[in-house]
Amino acid sequence: MSVIDDLFSLAGKTALVTGGATGIGRMAATGLAGAGARVLIASRKGEMCEVTAQEINALGLPGKVEGFAGDVGAEIGIEALAKEVEKRTGALHILMNNAGTTWGKPYGEFPHSAWEKVMSVNVAGLFSLTQRLTPLLAKTATLEDPARVVNVGSVMGTAPIGVGAYSYSASKGAVHHLTKILATELADKRITVNAIAPGPFQSNMTAFATADAENRDRIGAKTPLGRIGMPDDIAGLMVFLGSKAGAYVTGAIIPTDGGIHVETVKDLF
Repeated sequence: MSVIDDLFSLAGKTALVTGGATGIGRMAATGLAGAGARVLIASRKGEMCEVTAQEINALGLPGKVEGFAGDVGAEIGIEALAKEVEKRTGALHILMNNAGTTWGKPYGEFPHSAWEKVMSVNVAGLFSLTQRLTPLLAKTATLEDPARVVNVGSVMGTAPIGVGAYSYSASKGAVHHLTKILATELADKRITVNAIAPGPFQSNMTAFATADAENRDRIGAKTPLGRIGMPDDIAGLMVFLGSKAGAYVTGAIIPTDGGIHVETVKDLF
């Protein structure tokens, strides 16, 4: 076995990616399957998950993807999703909490209802699903090879960026803090908990800004590294966090934003 295979193979592991039909979730699912994992993807749009699974499987990757419906926006949906996962597998090695929602309005028009919906999915849903699946994760965990939880935060939860998405930005700040709490809480169960904090990537959520090439180039030019994120940026990071290579990392908020989080005033003097 090569050093690369030893460090980065996910053969024999099972992962669940919520919100896995599109965007960052799909990028992650493709990377995990590429490293040999069996990947379950779930979102409110079950048919879309099934189509995505078929498209990824058609790539001929060493792992396989299965798609089905799952809603983390309400307690009943979380319980149904957990039961479906338990039906499909007795061993869960990786949980990626990627499902999320947003709401955009100018400051003076931002409604109270936007807080309840966004916080329910992005924070409460993430916590409750992790809590519910902890026994399944703990079953697979060992001292040398912990189970893994990866939460999807955002550069907007790191830097004070509102741009009309106040509840979204605050929810992602909460995800980052909750990640550190859960890393402490679950360490003795041999479960690592980390978060990725993406910047601009092409997805349904950012379609208003990234759907066409001209906008992608314009936004990318504003980042220190000069481009928006690409699928391999997510895929590679998820393989690292899920594999032997990432076994000793927990409680980290990993920026995946092309340097936006460290951007400072240029040419101040």
